[in-house]
Amino acid sequence: MLDTIKGLAKKTDSKILMVVLDGIGGLPLELGGETELASAHTPNLDALAPLAQLGQVELVGAGITPGSGPGHLSLFGYDPIKFVVGRGALSAVGIGVKLGYGDVAVRGNFATLGAGRIVEDRRAGRPSDEKNAEIVGMLRAAIPEIGGVKVEIYTESEHRFVVVFRNPGAPLGANLSDVDPQATGVQPLTAEAHDEASKKTAELVNAFVTQAEATLSGETQVNGVLFRGYSDVPHFPSFDDIYQLRAACIASYPMYKGLASLVGMDVLEVEGHEDALAGKVEALKANWDKYDFFYFHVKKTDSTGEDGDFAEKVHKIELFDELLPELLALKPDVLAIVGDHSTPSKLMSHSWHPVPLLIASQYARKDAAQRYTEEEAARGTLGLRKGTDLMPLLMANALKLQKYGA
Repeated sequence: MLDTIKGLAKKTDSKILMVVLDGIGGLPLELGGETELASAHTPNLDALAPLAQLGQVELVGAGITPGSGPGHLSLFGYDPIKFVVGRGALSAVGIGVKLGYGDVAVRGNFATLGAGRIVEDRRAGRPSDEKNAEIVGMLRAAIPEIGGVKVEIYTESEHRFVVVFRNPGAPLGANLSDVDPQATGVQPLTAEAHDEASKKTAELVNAFVTQAEATLSGETQVNGVLFRGYSDVPHFPSFDDIYQLRAACIASYPMYKGLASLVGMDVLEVEGHEDALAGKVEALKANWDKYDFFYFHVKKTDSTGEDGDFAEKVHKIELFDELLPELLALKPDVLAIVGDHSTPSKLMSHSWHPVPLLIASQYARKDAAQRYTEEEAARGTLGLRKGTDLMPLLMANALKLQKYGA
């Protein structure tokens, strides 16, 4: 499909704004209740929805729970089954780490381990970035290398960190199992290689876990590490080359900046913390005339869901609704509001549920949906779509696609 779109894409002056409300899809806490999105007071989204087209999006496939990487790749038009990238590389690139041939980057969580190495909190209480940097400093001093392989450790954000294993003389494989059990009340897993090239990497990961726990034994909360998302250097077709778009990313969290960078978007500077929506809006305004496609990421609708905080997820949705008029004032020719996956507070994790999609343009057909909610989106004229359908729809609404065939 990318080759087809590449052959049809044309440059125009129209502008596309894709807003990704991370983890926006939800569930009611009780049967027959409302989701977080439906519970939120969203007068601006409510006013926009009847003027737009709505539908639902499955990012990977029916019943498949997408990670953030596959979810975003799908939204950008890249088949996430074909184009696979681990979160390690996304996080590493997002914080400016250069990966070389044979390097393996790993995404880590600081965790709280109790007696018997039982995982009590997979996110160690979401420590501050300052505490994260302190712990990273301890690990750097204690684990500069393992068995002659260089080990680099970096702060990402809150409980997240990145480790890069570099072994130029013998490239490392990245096909191994997670240490993170993605559950509490159990012990961390042991990394196991899925092919011969990854056996050395599995040994390095397991040795790192052991040494890290010894180093952090004096800590009460941040005293364990959990790994998932191993990856070597990924390569993607250029977003600009496919779509003929000058594309910019407005995000604060490194992983999303890393993914945007890997597909060739310019990553814009944003003032403030990852929850500073005002800084993102200012970056959008300041660069509005320089680009014709903007990816605008909102993170906290996801992390509040992961924390199981229904009320706070509702609040984060309402904060986005408050700034929506500033986005509309820029008069994008096409506006999309969508999620990269669902994160229901009830589940405290990503889920397989489709996410609601809204597309506003002057070429939108009349729609039955009256609000931007999961239930209303299911009534919309866009129907249930694949995530990879989104970019062609946005390009078409922006009049950036030529006719196919005679």
